[in-house]
Amino acid sequence: MKLVLTILLSTSLLLLTGCSSEKKKSEAQAKVMKEEVKNEKITLKDINDKEIIVTPIEKGFQFSDMENKVVLVNFFATWCPPCKAEIPHLNNLQEKYKDKLVIISVLLEENKSNEEIANFAKYNNTNFIITNSPENFKFAQSVGGVKNIPLMFLYDKNGKYSTHYVGAIPEEMIDSDINKVL
Repeated sequence: MKLVLTILLSTSLLLLTGCSSEKKKSEAQAKVMKEEVKNEKITLKDINDKEIIVTPIEKGFQFSDMENKVVLVNFFATWCPPCKAEIPHLNNLQEKYKDKLVIISVLLEENKSNEEIANFAKYNNTNFIITNSPENFKFAQSVGGVKNIPLMFLYDKNGKYSTHYVGAIPEEMIDSDINKVL
C-alpha cells in the first residue's frame, strides 16, 4: 500500500510541476535580449512551413490570419512529461472552440526537424499548430523569457494579454478563462 501511495504521489508531483532547462542565461543577458525583441515582428513557422507573423502591440501580440480569435500560446518541449500530459486537454479545447480559438504550441528545442515534430504530433494526435523555428526563441524572449515549461499565455480576440499558466493546469481552468475572453 505504501508503495502504491508513493508511486501515486510521485506521478502527481511530476504532472503538476513544470520542466526546467539547465541552460540559463544571466539576468543581464536576458534583459538585453528582451529589449532587442520587444518591438520586433517575429515570424514563426509551423511544421508545414506556414508562417505566422507575430506583431507586438500594447499589452499583447497580434497573430497573422488569426484576427477575431482567442489565441492560446503554449511553450513546450517534446521531452517534458507535463507538456505531453496536457496535449489531450489542448486537443479538447481546440475541438470545443475550433472556430473561436487558435492554439499555437511553440517548441523550445533546438535541432529538431519538422519531420521529427510531425511524427511527435501524429503520435500524440495533436489538432493544433506546432511551430518549429529559430524565431521561437525570440518569441520566448519577447514574452518576458521562458524559464519553466509548460508555460501558456492567453490572448483575447484583439491580441491583448488575458492570463498565463505555469506548469500543468486543469483543462477546466483554461476553459473558464477562454469563456471570459470570447
